[in-house]
Amino acid sequence: MTGLRRHSASAGSFRRLGGACALALCLVLAGPSGGPRAAAPQVAEQAPGFYHMMLGRFQVTALLDGTHTFPIPTVLQRPRDGGPRALLSEVRPGEAESRLARDFLALPFEGSINAFLINTGSRLVLIDAGAGDLYGSCCGRLVANLRAAGYAPEAVDEVLLTHLHADHVGGIMHDGKAVFPNATIRVSRRDADYWLDPANEAAAPPFLLPMFRGAQAALKPYRDAGRLIPFDGKGEVLPGFVAVATPGHTPGHSSYRVTSGTETLLVWGDIVHVAPIQFPDPQVTVTYDTDGAGAEARRETLFSEAARTGAWIGAAHISFPGLGHIRVEDGRFSWIPANYTTVFHAQPPGATR
Repeated sequence: MTGLRRHSASAGSFRRLGGACALALCLVLAGPSGGPRAAAPQVAEQAPGFYHMMLGRFQVTALLDGTHTFPIPTVLQRPRDGGPRALLSEVRPGEAESRLARDFLALPFEGSINAFLINTGSRLVLIDAGAGDLYGSCCGRLVANLRAAGYAPEAVDEVLLTHLHADHVGGIMHDGKAVFPNATIRVSRRDADYWLDPANEAAAPPFLLPMFRGAQAALKPYRDAGRLIPFDGKGEVLPGFVAVATPGHTPGHSSYRVTSGTETLLVWGDIVHVAPIQFPDPQVTVTYDTDGAGAEARRETLFSEAARTGAWIGAAHISFPGLGHIRVEDGRFSWIPANYTTVFHAQPPGATR
């Protein structure tokens, strides 16, 4: 009995002590007035938008310029059965919303603007540069994310542009000056000739005029310095970087096949704008396509090739980091995003920082 009383008394003491400790803890956590201290302001910024992966001996860094609302109802098109292209919302009402809902998405749809920095160990090559100042406050984060990733814009040696739409070329210029002062700009001659020609601008529909003006302004400091070098068609533009002609979205739209050892990455620019809709239905195009039928054909070809080879894809407008693979199953294509990992090899010896 004595032992039981001692145990009971001890338990009661612990209960009283526990209650006192809980009260003390509440007082510590409480604010000066006794209210909760957890009422902190919410953080309104995401983490810096960069992601590293290794491709053979090359280090690839995906860079986010920002996200913006993609106007799906007024931009996506599809051929009518036996007829010309028309808005998807007219040809197949409700399909866009249904496809988005399957991926737990809805209108308005936020699309990423991605670019890709490749450190070969001897040079830094940036593929596309985001919108910079040309899309407003949503974007223009590429340089900040580049610095957060450990690089300076002055260290970039080459900028390869898939095409000259504002959300790919705008980031090379700020306030009329070159953002990458030591870089050479390379782009398909066919695209440069189209977007830099005043006659083409005069004949273009009004919604394309900002694209013409953005491309001309962005390229000007590099043209003035003799550092705009167009290339013809397809082929190797730098060691390990092969241009692939993929016209349709623009007259000279190009993709870049980057190879190191046995690993390949195809950075394909604007082959896809809205992944949940265009992977299951590659026939869906956008009003900004110069040649909708050509853009559709290139998309289906690249989907099939990527699914067959298993190559990495770097996509400008698939949810950041826009790196992944393509699979075909039951006759439908789907996107398999890169598995996030914190483990990647250290930089190759001699890499430029």
